[in-house]
Amino acid sequence: MTRPKQDANKFKSFMQENVLTMATVIGVFVGGLVGFIIKNSTGEWTKREIMYISFPGEIFLRMLKCLIVPLLVSSITSAIGGLDLSMSSKIATRAITYYFVTTISAVILGICLVTSIRPGQGAKIIETRTETIDKASKVLTPDTLMDLVRNMFTDNIIQSTMFQHRTEIFENTSISPAQPMENWEFKAAQREGSNVLGLVMFSVILGTTIGRMREKGQLLQDFFTTLSEAMMTITSWVIWISPLGVGFLIAAKIIEMESIAATIQSLGWYFITVMIGLFLHGFGTIAIIFFLGTRKLPYRFIAKLSQVLATAFGTGSSSATMPLTIKCLDNMGIDPRVTRFVIPVGATINMDGTALYEAVAALFIAQYREMSYSFGTIVAVSITATAASIGAAGIPQAGLVTMVMVLDTVGLEPKDVSLIIAVDWLLDRFRTTINVMCDALGTILVNHLSKNDLASVDRLNAEPHELLELGTNGHEMKE
Repeated sequence: MTRPKQDANKFKSFMQENVLTMATVIGVFVGGLVGFIIKNSTGEWTKREIMYISFPGEIFLRMLKCLIVPLLVSSITSAIGGLDLSMSSKIATRAITYYFVTTISAVILGICLVTSIRPGQGAKIIETRTETIDKASKVLTPDTLMDLVRNMFTDNIIQSTMFQHRTEIFENTSISPAQPMENWEFKAAQREGSNVLGLVMFSVILGTTIGRMREKGQLLQDFFTTLSEAMMTITSWVIWISPLGVGFLIAAKIIEMESIAATIQSLGWYFITVMIGLFLHGFGTIAIIFFLGTRKLPYRFIAKLSQVLATAFGTGSSSATMPLTIKCLDNMGIDPRVTRFVIPVGATINMDGTALYEAVAALFIAQYREMSYSFGTIVAVSITATAASIGAAGIPQAGLVTMVMVLDTVGLEPKDVSLIIAVDWLLDRFRTTINVMCDALGTILVNHLSKNDLASVDRLNAEPHELLELGTNGHEMKE
């Protein structure tokens, strides 16, 4: 075969493998461009008109969210059920250690940047009050932390697919004078949205039980394995509309923005500080950790995650992106038992970008209010931002609610969340992209560290005629 024909075949093969990835990335840019053109060339758009623009993207997002619960439960259960207890604990320990190290690193990086750049000094901010902020401000840190534990140990697994437990506080107006929030009345309530923490905990316990049952639990193991594969097949159909869906979501959000120039003028340095932190963490800190664990640079893998990252940016939800992340890692040759455990857990508890953002935001607001803070306060912010990021469900702008916990640590009013709301939707998409990238690279790292252990388990469970094939093939990452 001649050289031109070889090059043509390589180009054709490359296009066939990456056409969807390129289309999704193009969808992000086209959506942003169209949004800016419409916003600058026409008058004010009503909420209904913006809703019409976002409708195709909303349908795409609903389809992805529909897959979350069955995929999460079946993936974790089948992954843990297919391994013995010692192997499951090894994978879990490696994953959680990775998540803990990256989250702490993100918080420390964010604090270093905000104390060095000091974006809050001299900032002129127009405060924005919305119903979401008013609700978010009426929470207490102890209630938020206890609700996190309550959601982890759900009392109704069916209800957890639709609702999360939340403690609501309200002022008793019959009592005079006004009481502090700590003395307000409280009640248990259900907030709309899947209780992902409870589902993860239940799936881990169920998978461990099935693994211990061995032959008796094989029927259940086969059921969850088949369900997981069925969800991945549906995912492979849904992702073909991702370029269209992501493009319309981005366009609608751009049109919905207030004055872009005014936003940049008031929150420009804050926005730049967070963006520098996210970039340094995603392509610096995580890259170093990945290299130390695998002796390989992660950038080639990040390039293969382009479609996943573009979808994460467009949807602003790590949970909604989870089916695509699993599908992409499967195509990269990562062991499904690792992928189906690490990714759902990571999408729930690993929020590096959110932790960095909350640490920066709290100290930014403190600087704006000209409030002094000690080293002890910075340490408290680090701990609280880490805990709050775990409590932030993988849904758009969940960090806005947990932000109240971090503000309380610094001694700031919960209503101060309104100072940063103007750029929160955009930063939310960037930090979600970093969260998803961190989850995916963590899965590749855990797979690399667990490769020999998984091979040993395969050899122990294999039939004699399968041992030769296992020895020659194994589970290797495709570069």
